[in-house]
Amino acid sequence: MMYQQITDYFQMNSGRFLTMLTDHIRISLCALLIAVLIAVPAGFCCVRFSALQKPVSTVFGILRIIPSLAILLLALPILGAGAVPATIALTILAIPPVLENTIAGLKDVPPFLLETASGMGMTGNQVWTRVRFPLALPLILTGMKTAAVEIIASATLAARIGAGGLGDLIFTGIGLFRTDLLLIGGISVALLSFSAGIFFHLLEKIILKYKRF
Repeated sequence: MMYQQITDYFQMNSGRFLTMLTDHIRISLCALLIAVLIAVPAGFCCVRFSALQKPVSTVFGILRIIPSLAILLLALPILGAGAVPATIALTILAIPPVLENTIAGLKDVPPFLLETASGMGMTGNQVWTRVRFPLALPLILTGMKTAAVEIIASATLAARIGAGGLGDLIFTGIGLFRTDLLLIGGISVALLSFSAGIFFHLLEKIILKYKRF
């Protein structure tokens, strides 16, 4: 019975489902990209200028403990409904894991490697670009993977402020007591999260080939 309901839904609403899936992916990608563009430079500044680390980490640490739905609802009266406020709210949620991992990765580079690089005649900028950032990259990618999974899950709630996505399907299922819609929406979000994890795992393998030697 349930299998037939799910099959019937895709036969009758495949276009609608693809639209929701596309919206979900678009919002998630935009939020992740903006978060990375903010968090990685901010992490660099926190390590480069240590006085910045405590206030910056504190601010984003506080933002991280605020529930996803609360941030989305707080954005509603300020920015209105739609994809833009949802993207901004999701970006705020995604910055902390990328920022924290960027700081940790850049700070945890062994001092002897930095001394060796300086002894080889590298300039300060070369040490950052050829030593610190390459060695910090695994942790940065881990932060990005964590952020991506959190964004995909939280983007479901963005449907509450008119941003679209798979959350529309899930909340419709809740309102109509339709288990088939809940399963389709929930499994789709789970598969997106799993795919994001696989993507970053493969990306790390491709980028960090030097670790094999």
